Amino acid sequence: MRNRLLFAIPLTVILAALSLLHAYWALGGRWGTAYTVPTISGRRSFDQSPLATWLVSGLLGLAVIIVIGESGWIAPGPLAALFQIGAWGLGLVFLLRAVGNLRTFGFFKVVKGTPFADWDTWFYSPLCLLIAVLVVGLAWLPRAR
Repeated sequence: MRNRLLFAIPLTVILAALSLLHAYWALGGRWGTAYTVPTISGRRSFDQSPLATWLVSGLLGLAVIIVIGESGWIAPGPLAALFQIGAWGLGLVFLLRAVGNLRTFGFFKVVKGTPFADWDTWFYSPLCLLIAVLVVGLAWLPRAR
């Protein structure tokens, strides 16, 4: 159980903070939004709606629940397999985000030299890779009996 906490505690903190940050943005907060969307030729590639931002916030909240369930902080009961599948799925999603779409975000993007691209290279993609590694580590460890 103790080894699982080494993965679960930072994951819970990171995912909960990201969920709260997205809720802040969905409520109209502006802090940090200048660097959150890829730009091409000086134009934002898309404008996210508050509803889409709430959806991301909710999915990050669900990720927190999956981590808590997989860590053993709550008794998963008959949902143990669901938490484990969810953890492997989270690892895959965050790994794919770190790799990116090969154009505007991720480690292998070709659009460079923009504020978003710089933040993505040095913060967003490494953070997604860290989350993926932590989630896979949590899912890989045997559950205490």
